Amino acid sequence: MTTPPRWITDTSPGHSQWYIERFRRMAANGDDLAGEARLIDAIVARHSRILDAGCGPGRVGGELHRRGHIVVGVDVDPELVEAAKADHPGPVWLQGDLAELDLAGRGVIDPFDVAVLAGNVMTFLAPGSEPEVLRQVARHVKVDGRVVVGFGMGRGYALEAFDADVRRAGLVVEQRFASWDLLPWSPAADFAVTFLRHPPGDLVS
Repeated sequence: MTTPPRWITDTSPGHSQWYIERFRRMAANGDDLAGEARLIDAIVARHSRILDAGCGPGRVGGELHRRGHIVVGVDVDPELVEAAKADHPGPVWLQGDLAELDLAGRGVIDPFDVAVLAGNVMTFLAPGSEPEVLRQVARHVKVDGRVVVGFGMGRGYALEAFDADVRRAGLVVEQRFASWDLLPWSPAADFAVTFLRHPPGDLVS
């Protein structure tokens, strides 16, 4: 890892533990924390292989595991990875930089049916690393699979910049929505959920 992600450089000491406890409190209160997982579950077959890229404390990947999928989660923050292991046993949780993602080197050989980057992951990456993160994540996904990315507007990473980074990563935008429950997207939306694929030429066997 050359330039540290914004998650490390732009957050205060203790932020990771605060983030962990925040979602533990929300779960204890019965808050709905499964919106992203419901969408991913709906677009894949039973027992699919899912990469939770930027998994944080395991909220999304843990729910997908409970729904019967095979989940591998990766996050740069070791505290979040340890919380995922403690709170959501079952998936494979790994610490690592998404810009240097090499799961085969860690014994995870089979490609994924879908990868999901939820929780504003893209806005916490090291500036300039976004195309490489998308490229590395996508190369772990089957050629006919999808990469689903969600993040909020006004967080220092414009949608136009994201779309340019998608092209630099060799991917194409398939669909876009304004929320994880598939509200129609418009330029006035304050959130974007984007479905990415390999270019059509890559899908030819």
